[in-house]
Amino acid sequence: MTNKQHVEQARILSPKRNTTKATSVEALAAEQLAHFGINKESDYGKALFQAASHMYQAQTDVMTLWNVTKETLEGLDREDKLAYFNAKKFLSFQIAKVLDTLQNPFRATFQSLNKQSGSQVTKGHYPLFDNVTALFSANPVIVRTATYVYACTEWVDDAFQGKEFTHQIYTRLLNPTNVSLANAIVDLEAGPYAADYMAWNFNSGMAAIDALLSNVLGHGDVLIVSRNIYGGVFQLLKDYFARENRMDVQLEWFDGYTGEEFAAFRDEVAKKHQNRTDKGKHIHVYLESPCNPHGYVLDVAGICKAAHKHDHTVMLDATLATPVLHQPLQREDKDERPDFIMHSYTKDICGSGATTAGVVIGEAYRMFQPKGESVNGYDWSRTMFWDVYYIKGAYLDSEKAFDVLSGMKTLEQRMMNKVINTTVFSRFLASHPDFNVNCHALPEHKNAHLRESQMRHGWPCSLFTVDMEGASLERDTFLRFFDALEPAFSHQVSIGQSNTIILCPALTTHSELDPKSQKEAGIFLTTMRIAMGTNNVKELIAHMINSAKLHIDPKHPGFSDKFMSADEVDSLYMNVALEVCNQHYGSVSSMKDMLTQ
Repeated sequence: MTNKQHVEQARILSPKRNTTKATSVEALAAEQLAHFGINKESDYGKALFQAASHMYQAQTDVMTLWNVTKETLEGLDREDKLAYFNAKKFLSFQIAKVLDTLQNPFRATFQSLNKQSGSQVTKGHYPLFDNVTALFSANPVIVRTATYVYACTEWVDDAFQGKEFTHQIYTRLLNPTNVSLANAIVDLEAGPYAADYMAWNFNSGMAAIDALLSNVLGHGDVLIVSRNIYGGVFQLLKDYFARENRMDVQLEWFDGYTGEEFAAFRDEVAKKHQNRTDKGKHIHVYLESPCNPHGYVLDVAGICKAAHKHDHTVMLDATLATPVLHQPLQREDKDERPDFIMHSYTKDICGSGATTAGVVIGEAYRMFQPKGESVNGYDWSRTMFWDVYYIKGAYLDSEKAFDVLSGMKTLEQRMMNKVINTTVFSRFLASHPDFNVNCHALPEHKNAHLRESQMRHGWPCSLFTVDMEGASLERDTFLRFFDALEPAFSHQVSIGQSNTIILCPALTTHSELDPKSQKEAGIFLTTMRIAMGTNNVKELIAHMINSAKLHIDPKHPGFSDKFMSADEVDSLYMNVALEVCNQHYGSVSSMKDMLTQ
């Protein structure tokens, strides 16, 4: 490394990083002392000069360490990777120890600045170095602060230009707990491609979706939308983005599921709106898979590939899938990946039902660039951070971020449990001739082939619908049966929690539709939307049978006898549980691979 390169790497630590004329580490250290009015020849100055010089040297050494790591990591065997990791971990402790040692003289100097008696005797605490030990907390630290102390003018200037990530300015923009969650969801969702992606967290799933649509859509654009989307998104699109006096976005509803069906529909849309595209307007794609309320899966990979042939941006709401059931950003063919993925953390990823939060994940250059830069022809001003996140203020606070991070620790185990419960319960319901079960967990379901091809292990999502139209129940009989499903089934409107939630769409979420529209949507009085939880599925089955005996059998004798027998339920449960566990644990890498990777 040349001396010039050495100084270029070291100057990042200088309080005059953008204006320095120093040509050596010693000159940088001397310049630092002068900047703060320290006499270099004093005892304090001599000690500070040595410390600063070592800091500048350490910066260049660590950068060299990073460059060597990047160049060699792929070719290392597992033993060397382990050695690299632990060496860097201990180096982090050493750096923190230096900071901790600095704490006492720092505090003593601060305390000496003001020893006033009389009025205004309360002196504010200065907690800067108190936080050092929190670096090694086994859990992400909940950082409850609105703002941050900044180092010097040139550093904070860089921070406002997006060129200094360490120097956080305001929690609405960046917060350490929030950043920790963003890193965690990218690692989980993108896996081996995580280095190419970034995430921004929001205070709800709808805030995340609104931010993404605001970033992608331009006035007069065309948006192809998969038919079965969350009701809140439908309202946002219809009542805001599509309004002529707002964004005048033309909505086109895609009723299919496969890539082939999408390609044909896209061509029709392009022809229909050629007058808009000729004027520079763009066609974009918004998908939800699996979708609410029926849980249908789309051929996301095929649709993305068809859309990207025409340079359309694809946005995917993957809330119901979670990164456990579906990992579209890990497709080897980049054209088969969506450009953006959204999750409502509120649902399964957090899992507690106690926090509302959301996230958008996208390629890093689309999410953030320092001011003035351009990557892949994409200007910094178009990135989600500067275009939306920076100015709208729908950030996620640290307490919520911590809740989601805590929930993520048990996500895989919870989803495996839900897969077992969904498969068992849907097959139990399908055993009754008067139940019409709309769940792709059933092998005969029309959406089962896409579930097999798209979802990890072919596992189903935990949301589906079922109706009892075949029983010709009177309204009062059905309502008494439905009301009796509490407490085993929770009567709530959300999904993705540990408890199993049941909802009657005709009387709640779809109540504003007229009878004809409800029928077209596959919604009847007896339609029930079921979001499976992690509770004991056999207890759920027993409760449903007993509710039917209590409220349906008196009006329709023998109704409850049409369910599968108790012994059949026991056998079904054991068979499904063993199959899912074998799929899950059988996919773990072999010991041989773990020792040699």
